[in-house]
Amino acid sequence: MRIGFGQGEALKEMSEEATQTAETVEQAEPESEEVSYQAVEKEGEVTAIWEMQGQRHLRTIHPKSNEGKQILALFETAG
Repeated sequence: MRIGFGQGEALKEMSEEATQTAETVEQAEPESEEVSYQAVEKEGEVTAIWEMQGQRHLRTIHPKSNEGKQILALFETAG
């Protein structure tokens, strides 16, 4: 399929509008639940750290990474 100049511009504008709409929806969502961290242990050793928001898993952090070490240090000093 060949796209002429006019059609390409229209598609570009539609794409930009869709991106802006998605960003607006993303910003409108309330972040009512706090972010929490859960340590995943295997045989007494932390193998992963889960970053959670309510029941939603946001990401997994490796415990030996700089961020993972900081999170574990905070939990060790708090306990």
